[in-house]
Amino acid sequence: MVLVRRLLGDVLRRHRQRQHRTLRDVSAAARVSLGYLSEVERGRKEASSELLAAISTALGLPLSEVLREVSDEMARTELAALGALEMPSAPTPVRRAELTAQLTQVPAEPAPSRDVVAAV
Repeated sequence: MVLVRRLLGDVLRRHRQRQHRTLRDVSAAARVSLGYLSEVERGRKEASSELLAAISTALGLPLSEVLREVSDEMARTELAALGALEMPSAPTPVRRAELTAQLTQVPAEPAPSRDVVAAV
């Protein structure tokens, strides 16, 4: 089972590193302690929505984009667990809808037996 906090930390770290920024820089901009930000990035701490908003703002990202990436990672992980991982690294909205449909499919109910006697 994958932990959301771990996926969230991976996404935040990836964006910070792509921007060539240090933990110290982002923690100062977000007004979060360096140690706590480090723990969030490593998936060891659950960040509140306020903290996530501050970190994403410090990174110049909409929180919705961060959460979308976490959602996409979660979908890939769930599909991999089902043995059905054959998708691009960044799903398109159409592909995302297909993935959601696959993950939420409910097995069809069996047809009623013909031996049922109608109540009179």
